[in-house]
Amino acid sequence: MRYFSPPLEKLIEQFESLPGIGHKSAQRLAFHVLSLPDGKAEEFAGAILEARGSIHMCRVCQNLTEGEICPVCADERRERGTICVVSDPKDVIALERTREYRGLYHVLHGAISPLNDIGPDQLKIKELLQRVADEDVGEVIMATNPDTEGETTAMYIARLLKPFGVKVTRLAYGMPAGGHLEFSDEVTLAHALEGRRDI
Repeated sequence: MRYFSPPLEKLIEQFESLPGIGHKSAQRLAFHVLSLPDGKAEEFAGAILEARGSIHMCRVCQNLTEGEICPVCADERRERGTICVVSDPKDVIALERTREYRGLYHVLHGAISPLNDIGPDQLKIKELLQRVADEDVGEVIMATNPDTEGETTAMYIARLLKPFGVKVTRLAYGMPAGGHLEFSDEVTLAHALEGRRDI
């Protein structure tokens, strides 16, 4: 038995297709959108269409931008000899929030994941290799996630970069700030021990 009209079902399905949105959340979002005044609903739809029409990949780092190159690549004050490789555009935002990193970025738009049919050719790896070949790069920091896909991607790219003679490093990871040893798993503790430093 159908509970909702076909247009509402379709709207719920569209929200449900978004990452992290389950069926109940999709229903709540759909009903919320339907309750918006006409002007607000049009503004919401217009924002999606405008973003889709005006945002594209930076020709240098592959991050999302409105211009030909993104603000980070355009900033002459950045350290141009260091490239931090991340999986997604949202990772750039996370690193920028720290205000610690002053180099450039390269966004892969995913990670190698054979189970999801994502291989190296689906990622922006060729563009990274071209940058390293063309620019005076001293270090490439692999900042992919510390999971199976992220580690596989980091190791694959590190192997490809070896002939260029560039220094390839990996973000340190281990114990989170404010964490307790008793609640940490063995892998996290092992990485924390490997990445220890002087104080």
